[in-house]
Amino acid sequence: MDLFKLILFSLCVLTSLACTVLLFRAYTRRRYRLLMWSAICFAALTVSNILLFTDLVILPTQVDLRGVRLLSALGGMLFLLYGFIWDTE
Repeated sequence: MDLFKLILFSLCVLTSLACTVLLFRAYTRRRYRLLMWSAICFAALTVSNILLFTDLVILPTQVDLRGVRLLSALGGMLFLLYGFIWDTE
């Protein structure tokens, strides 16, 4: 079961990191601000996934990172929400 958790959470981190990289690359080429806000959101979600991996796989009983994980995910969503509402082109 621990091997399954390791593979699953590693794939989650790698997927969100790949989305972050692709969004930043697209932003540098096209300069659409919505791509920037989406990339920042996915960067925060990548941090959240790294914290989830650390919390549940590496340090399952030593420390509880739930609050920090949720704050980083909330921060990412707030960046994206700001981009959707107030940043119009």
